[in-house]
Amino acid sequence: PDTAFFFLQINLRLILVSGKTKEFLFSPNDSAADIAKHVYDNWPMDWEEEQVSSPNILRLIYQGRFLHGNVTLGALKLPFGKTTVMHLVARETLPEPNSQGQRNREKTGESNCCVIL
Repeated sequence: PDTAFFFLQINLRLILVSGKTKEFLFSPNDSAADIAKHVYDNWPMDWEEEQVSSPNILRLIYQGRFLHGNVTLGALKLPFGKTTVMHLVARETLPEPNSQGQRNREKTGESNCCVIL
C-alpha cells in the first residue's frame, strides 16, 4: 500500500524570489494553506535568509496566478509522479482580481475616455 500512496503524491518544486528551489511531496487533498504551513514548519536550512515570520503570509503562485488558501492540489488537476513548479512568495494580502488591469492602465497612461472633436 505504501508504494500506491507514493504514486498518488504530487511533487512540488517551490521557487523563492531569490531563485532558490526545494522539492516537497504533497497529497492531492492538501490545500495551498496546508502547503504554506508545511513549508513553514519544515523550512529548508539553505533558505535561512528568506525565513518568514508566519505561514500566513506565504503565497503560492501557479501558472502566474496566486492560489487561494483553500484550493487543493487535486482541484488544480496536477499530474501525479511528475514535478510541478510553483513560486513561493511572502505577501500579506492577495491582489484583488481586477486591480492588476487598473494598475497597468495607470502605468501606461491609457484611459477609457474619448476625445470628441
